[in-house]
Order: sequence, then structure tokens, then C-alpha cells
Amino acid sequence: MLDIKFVKNNKEAVIENLKKKFQDEKIPLVEEVIKSYDEFCSVKGKCDELRAKINKTSKEISKHIKENKEKAEELKSEVLKSKQELESLQEEERELKEKTTKKLMLIPNIIDSTVPIGKDDSENVEIERFLKPEEKDYEIPYHIDIMQQFSGVDIESARKTSGNGFYYLCGDIARLHSAILSYARDFIIEKGFIYFIPPYMIHKEIVDGVMSFEEMQNMMYKIEGEDLYLIGTSEHSMIGRYVNTIIKEEELPIKNSSYSPCFRKEVGAHGIEERGVYRIHQFEKQEMIVICKPQDSMKYFFEILKNTVDFFVSLKIPVRTLECCSGDLADLKVKSIDVEAWSPRQKKFFEVGSCSNLGDAQARRLKIRVKNKDEKYFAHTLNNTLVAPPRMLIAFLENNYCKDKTVLIPEPLQKYMGGLEKLTPVLK
Repeated sequence: MLDIKFVKNNKEAVIENLKKKFQDEKIPLVEEVIKSYDEFCSVKGKCDELRAKINKTSKEISKHIKENKEKAEELKSEVLKSKQELESLQEEERELKEKTTKKLMLIPNIIDSTVPIGKDDSENVEIERFLKPEEKDYEIPYHIDIMQQFSGVDIESARKTSGNGFYYLCGDIARLHSAILSYARDFIIEKGFIYFIPPYMIHKEIVDGVMSFEEMQNMMYKIEGEDLYLIGTSEHSMIGRYVNTIIKEEELPIKNSSYSPCFRKEVGAHGIEERGVYRIHQFEKQEMIVICKPQDSMKYFFEILKNTVDFFVSLKIPVRTLECCSGDLADLKVKSIDVEAWSPRQKKFFEVGSCSNLGDAQARRLKIRVKNKDEKYFAHTLNNTLVAPPRMLIAFLENNYCKDKTVLIPEPLQKYMGGLEKLTPVLK
């Protein structure tokens, strides 16, 4: 969320940003939010005047109460009238403040000057590739078919218990899934991040603080009859942990990493995958979250991006980084770079994580401030996926699948797999 004073003083820049994001339909919002804010300021000014008048008159009553009771009663009547007027104006003040905030939350964050301009993800820009994909002289099966060779997945039973978009992982595939997360946990702890397991449900106040309304509608599951939502990523509860907090500047940066299951409705054109575990309602993830000073946010942005690249490279999975263009950026984001892994079967890259700098948008919504000896200011927040199986399992299984149908276990994972160097299929 932008600062309303910034919007008012930089109206043309805000409009230009909307054009860069191809959200011309929101341009009228800029004038509307400024008008709403001016009305709020006017009513607030009247409220402040009335409060001052009530205080002043109340003091005069105490002077007259003994000497001039008639005057005191007259003043009491004035105070009562002023209080009634104030009560009415306070309600108008509250409504105007809420109206201004709601409109303001619809205006996207100002994108970084380095973000490429484009309408949608088809115009995202490749930055760099890491590891050369290995040429396979044999066919790589679909990932579900690989899993089934190890009796490692049961989608039919999950469809009966839960519907499309769910799965059972079994045996060595389930163990591999857990091994990847265990390795990710230790990998990021060694990078100096504090490990967390956060709440998996959050209040509406936190949802509003960490994401746009459109994202919420397309992602979040609401718990019926409760002020609770299932998290779509642990970033939601991890950033929410600092709501209404004042952090001492010397405590920055805060570098946390959290494990959680994630739950997503996945509403949109892409839909849910009926046969596979790429786009699903439930998955698990190891996330990185950074809270820092504004001047440091780009430094930590590239640090956490590198952590994900290094993690995949350590498992010998080729990846590339892809800069999200302006039209593909969620409204709260200043800059975002996706990490994509190589699929030998499809002979193309696919998304396995996303690194995002949100500037002070989340901090402003959740009132996460930093204090030094001179001032208080809003922190910057960043997040990035370290790894999110079972999607990452697709890249892992395809890149480690051998001609004899075994799956190699890279050295970093072997200690989490009981020393196994490869998986041997149970079904031919």
C-alpha cells in the first residue's frame, strides 16, 4: 500500500506506474483516493476543533460552577451539543478513513526502475542459467508414471477422500519428499537464517496486510464461522508475526526461514492438474523471509535469490532465473524474479519458486516500523521460496531418472535417505 501523501504529491508518477502495469482501468482511483483523503482531512480537522472546544469549555465550567451556576449550566449545554456533533463527525471520519484505505489498497506498489515492461508472463525476461541440462538418450516418463514405478503416489484414493488437486505420497517417494525438506532446512540454517514452524491459519487482518484482494480471492481458503484463513505460504504468517511491532534498527536484518504446508484454491485460467502434482491444492514449502532497512532491500533480494539457485545447483538440477515483467507483478511487489528448473521430459524450464521484494507495502499495511535514535520508519519485507515439493520432485525425478528406471540420490540427500544412493523401482 502506498503512502497517501506520496500519491497526492506524486499523482503523475502513480498514474504512469498504473500504465506500466497495464491497469489503466484503475487510473480514476488516483483522483478518487485523493478526494476521499481530502474529505477525511477536512472532517478530521473539524473533529480536532470540536475536541479543543470541548476541553476549553469544560475548563470554564469548573471556574463558573461555584460563582455563576447559570453560566455553568449554559456551558454544559454547549459541551453536550458539541459532543453530539463530534460523535456524528467521528463516525463520518471513520467511514472516510476506511473508504480512503480501501481505495488506496487497490493501487499497486511503485515498481522498481529495473523491471521490464510487459503485459503478462509471456514477456518475462530470462536473466541467467545455471548448470547445463544433460542430454538424455532415452525417454523420460511423466512424473506421475515415475512415481508409480516406485508405488509412490496415489491420486485416485485422494480424489475419493478430497477431490481433484490432492494426493497421497507413499514409500520411497514420500521419504524423498521429506528428505528434500530436511536438507532444505539444514541448508538455510547454515546460511544464518532462524528456522520456524509457523501457524497454518491467520486472521483476516493479516491476510489484508500481506496480499492484495484479488490474490486473496484466488488463493485463500476461509474457515467457515471463524476469523481464520489457511495460509497459501508461510510468508503470510511469518510477516504477520510482526504486526503492530516497532523493531530496533540494530536488530535488522531479520532473516527467518519457515517450513509449512500451504493451501491454495488455485482459481484462474490454469486450473487444477487432474493427473499430476504440479498445480495442486496442498503442498509443503521451505520459505525465506527478510525484514530490513529500505536501503538494504535489494541487497537481500539478490542474496535470497542466490540461496535458491545454490540449493538446486547443489542437487545438480539445472535452473534459470526469469525477471517478472510489470504486468506479471502482483500489486504489492516492487520486483520479482522466478526460479525455473529444467524438465528433461518437456525439454523446457518450469517455475519452482519466486523471489519478491515488496518494499514497505506489507509493513505499511501491518504497521511494522523500525526505530532508530532519530525517527521511526516502515521496514521493507522480502520473501523467496527455497524449495516447494512435491513440485520440486518433478524436476528432481526427471533429472535423476536413469535408463534402467532407477533414480539417483545426490550425495547431499543420502544421509536423509538412510544412506541410499539410488531408488529401485518396485513395479516394472
